[in-house]
Amino acid sequence: MYTIDLAYVGRGLHEELVAYIADQQGYYADEGVHVALRDGCSWDEERLRHGATIGLGRALLSRLADGVPWVALTVNTHHPLFWFLARPGLTSLADLAGRRLAVHAPHTAPGCFARIVLRRVGLDPDRDIHTVVRAPGDYGMDLRRLHDGGIDAALVGSTMAPEAVAAEHGWQVLAWIGDHFRIPTVGVAVDPTHIHPDDPAVQAVVRAHQRALRVIHHEPDTAVRHVQAFLGRHTADEARAHYETFIAPYFTTDGQADLAVGATAISAVADELGVPATVTAAEFYRTATAAP
Repeated sequence: MYTIDLAYVGRGLHEELVAYIADQQGYYADEGVHVALRDGCSWDEERLRHGATIGLGRALLSRLADGVPWVALTVNTHHPLFWFLARPGLTSLADLAGRRLAVHAPHTAPGCFARIVLRRVGLDPDRDIHTVVRAPGDYGMDLRRLHDGGIDAALVGSTMAPEAVAAEHGWQVLAWIGDHFRIPTVGVAVDPTHIHPDDPAVQAVVRAHQRALRVIHHEPDTAVRHVQAFLGRHTADEARAHYETFIAPYFTTDGQADLAVGATAISAVADELGVPATVTAAEFYRTATAAP
């Protein structure tokens, strides 16, 4: 049996769902690979690049900003699962002007994506908004700060169903990042300096994840059961609504990247980072799968 480390660099359905399904359904074992799922959220790039990673957004930022030659081998979605959640009184992204927004750091993938979206609605994230930078987590502290008025809005991820949280507290979902910015994101990436893309263990992981993607589309009850494992604060109906709204319509069926979407996204990310777009979509998203 092959072995490989696979690191996630964020928490929630966006980052973990496909790998979780592959593990729980026994697809890794079926493909003859032992996968050690690792929490790489706080790892530096040097440690991360010695294994495979789920975080394609972080890998792309690393390739553009630092020249680490990451390549993506399978893609889960082109619609990042992050939302702007706000207190009452705010109804649009434009209303964030002059407000306090909890958000990831600019050099992180979700932070970069958020800044791209804010600029597209005419807001300068460095001048027009009072940003409160915080590290990725379960966003529980953001909910406390929203509740007590310490912040006006937060960029939150998929450790919750934001639309259900908003309904519970009388808050507002101002926008879903996936509606405003598309990028082939989360999947499997490797740095060929350390792991060859055609390594049998890597390709076994890719095939297992593609099987998991098919579960999302063809076995909704099974998929919802796995979704609810992440959304412990929510009811079964809320978990199913979240799956039907944000996951089933937008996760890929085969792990392939849309290179036109990828090219536009790479250009936007490079512009936001202030670096040249030194890699093409075809060079970064190599999502053809080797035969078993």
